Amino acid sequence: MISSSGSLPSHESPLPVVLAGARGHGHWHLANIRRLQDRGLVRLAGICELTPLTEAELDGFTAPGELPEQSADFGALLDSTGAAIAVICTPIPTHTDLALTAAARGVHVLLEKPPAPSYAEFRRMADGVAAAGVVCQIGFQSMGSHAVPAIRELIAQGTIGRVDGIGGAGAWARAEEYYRRAPWAGRRRMNGADVIDGVLTNPLAHAVATALALDGATRAEDVTRIETELLRANDIESDDTSCVRVTTEAGHRITVAATLCAEHPDEPYVLVHGTSGRITFWYKQDRVLVQRSGHGPQEITYDRTDLLENLVEHLEGRADLLVAPDSTGAFMKVVEAIRQAPDPVALPADAWYLKADENRRIVHGVDALVTAAADTLALYSELGASWALPKEVST
Repeated sequence: MISSSGSLPSHESPLPVVLAGARGHGHWHLANIRRLQDRGLVRLAGICELTPLTEAELDGFTAPGELPEQSADFGALLDSTGAAIAVICTPIPTHTDLALTAAARGVHVLLEKPPAPSYAEFRRMADGVAAAGVVCQIGFQSMGSHAVPAIRELIAQGTIGRVDGIGGAGAWARAEEYYRRAPWAGRRRMNGADVIDGVLTNPLAHAVATALALDGATRAEDVTRIETELLRANDIESDDTSCVRVTTEAGHRITVAATLCAEHPDEPYVLVHGTSGRITFWYKQDRVLVQRSGHGPQEITYDRTDLLENLVEHLEGRADLLVAPDSTGAFMKVVEAIRQAPDPVALPADAWYLKADENRRIVHGVDALVTAAADTLALYSELGASWALPKEVST
């Protein structure tokens, strides 16, 4: 529990951390905890994995007295280590239950995105951690970029005139092995539970969340209409080539197009359209390009605050929390619309080809379509893609 001053009285720095899910993307969290441990902010107290990590996998944590406790029982591990923070990087359907397990023990949480596979599960998680009085940070790392408040300030100042809308573009590539990395990969449901591991809800979820954040439409009630077009070139349940258009309470349009079947993979970006200019934000690089009437282009690269570090500073009363659960409510409305939409449509065989040397499927012309969607705020079907079906609308 947090005291009235916002500090964490029951632990002193370094704060003991338990990591649930240390392989795959969890390896990034392991390295990040090592970095913060070297700075004296945290201490890796435990790792929750079904199969314990080997000494080689724990490279950097094998000094005397540094070996973390390992267990497949998350609750027992939190109890035995006296953890102050749990970092949860596990399959999407497990997020809510694990977050609530931590909250019930007064353990604060850094929860990987997407926070849940459905809006109902998201609310169960968010309401549960709030009732327990613990802090939960959602792992949208792009929200730690100092570019986000800087762009918001540029918009507020009228630097590019009135904002007409926001686009997002993500042209990535994933080999077929990507969908075999885990039983839940590329699934919409598994064993009766929602998974919703699609291009817009997981690998390029940051494009959706960042576009919503730049518009200031972050809460569930900020969204009034969602249009989706979900397709797939790969032999999976979920979508790998999709677009979504969100209409906000303020009447703004936000369109994000994404694919994992790009011809030439490139950095994803969010594009703010104004009446007298535009702002492009390559969110993985923290890089911003401002183009406006009467001025030369201006490019700036910003710093970034790590979300685990921000959580520690928040618990010690030195910083505001960057990504509270309710600030991802609008994103979760998009996840819910995708969950409720019909299953993604398989692209016709002549719409894609296999690049054998990379063992990945490429959709003909998809890079240009993704770019055009971000530029025009139009959906694939409105751009004339022969394989795009009429949009599915959620209100």
